[in-house]
Amino acid sequence: MKPPKVLPVVGWRELVHLPELGLHSVSAKIDTGARTSSLHGTVLEEFERDGQKYVRFAVDYERQHVRQVCEAVHVDVRGITSSNGETQYRYVIKTPLKIGDVEFRAEISLADRSDMKFPMLIGRSSLRRRFVVDSGYSWLQTPEMTVQKGHKP
Repeated sequence: MKPPKVLPVVGWRELVHLPELGLHSVSAKIDTGARTSSLHGTVLEEFERDGQKYVRFAVDYERQHVRQVCEAVHVDVRGITSSNGETQYRYVIKTPLKIGDVEFRAEISLADRSDMKFPMLIGRSSLRRRFVVDSGYSWLQTPEMTVQKGHKP
């Protein structure tokens, strides 16, 4: 039997990056109870480019009064059951996600997370075989300088 691969450790919250969407240092809650990762986004329109389906959506940072408009290939519209047991149909996109030094393509559902503390939730399908979670810590994959400079993730 070969020894288990040593995986990077994430805390219960981390700053993540979605480089193709132009979203950097997004505070995310790590949630092993959720299967799919989720991003706060308001769908603006669906369109086609080069024979592929795309979705254009807005990510609002209400505290900074900033709206970032993003486009991504949309892979599906799926019924996603939230923590309260309610099923919502959501657009699911596939885009690179970077946590610490690890970058990979992740499936992310677009949802209204305006009532949530974190604009993004990282589910277990993004964590599987890539990270180990230590729920007693935060910001383990966040450069110390970011936290020390008073940047409140």
